[in-house]
Amino acid sequence: MSSGSSHRTRADRVASIGMPPGPWSRMLRRFTTSDALLRLTLCVLAAVAMWGVTTAWKPPFAFRRGFIPPRDIVARVEFSRPDPEQYEALKLRRRGETICVYTHNVRPLIELREALTNRVFELLAAETWMDLDLSVWEEFQPEGKPRDPAREEQEFFALRAALAGDMELRKFQEALVNAFKPFETDGLLDSLHALEDGSQTAILVHPVGDEDFLHRVNVGQVQVAEAQAALGKRLDEAFKEAYGESVDSSLLATYGRTWLNRHRLQTTLKINEDASEAARQKAIESIPMPTKAYKPGDLLARSGSPLQEADLALLHLEYDAEVAQRSWGQIIRYTIADLGMFGALYVLCGAYLLYHTPQVLRDKHRFTTLLGLVVLTVALSVFASHDHWRAELVPLAIFAMTLAVVHRRELALLLAASLAMVITFSTGRGLADFVILVAGVGASAMMVSRIRSRTKLIYVGMTAGLVAMLTTLGVGTLTGQPFAAGDEMSWPAWLPGLDSDGAFGVMLLQGAAWHGFCLLLAGLLMTALLPFIERVFDIQTDISLLELGDAAHPLLQELARRAPGTYNHSINVASLAEAAAERIGANGLLVRVGAYFHDIGKMLKPNYFIENQGQGASQHKSLVPAMSTLVIIAHVKDGADLARQHGLPQAFVDFIEQHHGTTLVEYFYRQAAEQQSEQDDEEVDETAFRYPGPKPQTREAAVMMLADVCESASRALSDPAPSRIEHLVDELAMKRLLDGQFDECGLTLRELALVKESLAKSLTAVYHGRVKYPGQQTA
Repeated sequence: MSSGSSHRTRADRVASIGMPPGPWSRMLRRFTTSDALLRLTLCVLAAVAMWGVTTAWKPPFAFRRGFIPPRDIVARVEFSRPDPEQYEALKLRRRGETICVYTHNVRPLIELREALTNRVFELLAAETWMDLDLSVWEEFQPEGKPRDPAREEQEFFALRAALAGDMELRKFQEALVNAFKPFETDGLLDSLHALEDGSQTAILVHPVGDEDFLHRVNVGQVQVAEAQAALGKRLDEAFKEAYGESVDSSLLATYGRTWLNRHRLQTTLKINEDASEAARQKAIESIPMPTKAYKPGDLLARSGSPLQEADLALLHLEYDAEVAQRSWGQIIRYTIADLGMFGALYVLCGAYLLYHTPQVLRDKHRFTTLLGLVVLTVALSVFASHDHWRAELVPLAIFAMTLAVVHRRELALLLAASLAMVITFSTGRGLADFVILVAGVGASAMMVSRIRSRTKLIYVGMTAGLVAMLTTLGVGTLTGQPFAAGDEMSWPAWLPGLDSDGAFGVMLLQGAAWHGFCLLLAGLLMTALLPFIERVFDIQTDISLLELGDAAHPLLQELARRAPGTYNHSINVASLAEAAAERIGANGLLVRVGAYFHDIGKMLKPNYFIENQGQGASQHKSLVPAMSTLVIIAHVKDGADLARQHGLPQAFVDFIEQHHGTTLVEYFYRQAAEQQSEQDDEEVDETAFRYPGPKPQTREAAVMMLADVCESASRALSDPAPSRIEHLVDELAMKRLLDGQFDECGLTLRELALVKESLAKSLTAVYHGRVKYPGQQTA
């Protein structure tokens, strides 16, 4: 009898009844595990990477070349743009104002002055008129003046008298030097540079070989024509300064002018092209870029006219100015909005993975690879969406085809459509562009099924390209947008003269053709990338499976040589399993090729397996049941090791490890049980006689398990009648079902029934009856 102290009230009894956790509690418990937190962290990192790749902290630039604005585009903020036309005008003006550089070679002037002095000395050398060289004297006579020997003789003696003595000669030479000095300093110029090449009023002059010694000269002072006239005045002034106001100074100046009129001044200045061009460039570089200011509301582009390169440049300047004026609050709000969109898409796609393909979430490698592929596709799509290419369809289509090959078409459609939405928002496109992207990538994903030839993906690209072309034509007609191709192919650069309707039609056809080409290119690239995709994701397409299923494979040849019975058993299992797998919609080719290798571990000890013993005695007679069981079970581990050593796919390793599951080696277990019962020992430990597993994890592995055991057991039938075969198959299938071998593979009872039906039908065909002919001993 219980004491009173242990009595509980009704409230205590009610409170002691624990309620099951609610849905939110279960969800919280599920997402707080270490694996879930790791995957959530990976998702956050992927979202941040997408945020950075798409520059999601600012609005996208929403215009493309060829886009037809439905309304006028006006400035939202104040900004300015460079004015190249005004800049070019300033460059021409500054170039024309640049002072050019000339090289001065003074030697011709010195030689001319010395020649005049020498001629005078030749005249003075003649003491009488008769000794005078008249040809020299004629150089000092004006052209066309009548000859008068008497007068000329008097002039000759007057010249000799004026220059008699060394003092007068020195004065004469000094006067010539002073007269020539300005021209020897500044030089002489016959023709000037072009008007647009520099200033016409002044130049810079430097002596030959000394470009650093520059001085400025007015052009009027160095023109040969002006200098020739100025030289006469210079002579008058120089001789007056030397001789004073006398007859001698006037006489000497007259003879000097007369001689110089017969011997014209020579050009001594030559333009220095390199130095002049350097001066022009320096002057141009100092010009600040002129700008044109725009205020909010100013017209940037008119409605109804396709945007050209100049329009886009102006709109981009306005966009940059608007982005630069955004506050931190606006940036944070825009970032939260974009991350919210990424989060919503992650939740949607994650829910699909959780309920339809949970194996992707469980496999850390596959999940991480999938996230990396998503980020890489977004980055490549954003890069390819530039106006020069507009090829975002290419990475998106490759992404869709990759997921269709690696996972399921439904998952490929969902993720590709989600990324198409991300790209559409990130690049500033509209609903029409989203429809075209979804049509293209959707067709790419839906067309990818069994890849049994290397041309299959090219046909997929062609078909998807046709779908995209038709979609572009339809959407473009409805929206009035041409979706023109990249810069290098755009109208009107190569089709001038069309009216607006004709131009729109050409641009729309061009855009449709470009989208079709992008998807065809995606198919070609996917064909080239397929071997790398198989290696990265550890999957096998039909192409690789057909290559692995070649009878010339080294492992299969070695199996046929060492264990011919096992080899023939594997061939038969492959035929049975392929038909059964196809019946339930599983990958029959994968099962068939995997069945070729499922018993390769038996080649290490072939004589311990009955199909290789022939008529000889069994090797197990000398072994206890436990040891025989270890030998039999070892072929699973040996086969898996051989498969890994020879680089077989992981799917084949799984087939080898799972085709027996954790089933019991019944023959030796019963033998051991009988021996134990005879000796009255403890019961035999059943786990010691079971295969290590794991149990089949896929429908294909479950089908192979049944095909393997049914093919082996059917050989023991003395009368393989159809009814007995059906009974055998049903019995073996039920035994494994009740043993829990199909608990982890997702095989339904309906599918199990179809597998049994297919196996029974195939085995009946193998053991079909034959007509016995008269006199024939066996049928």
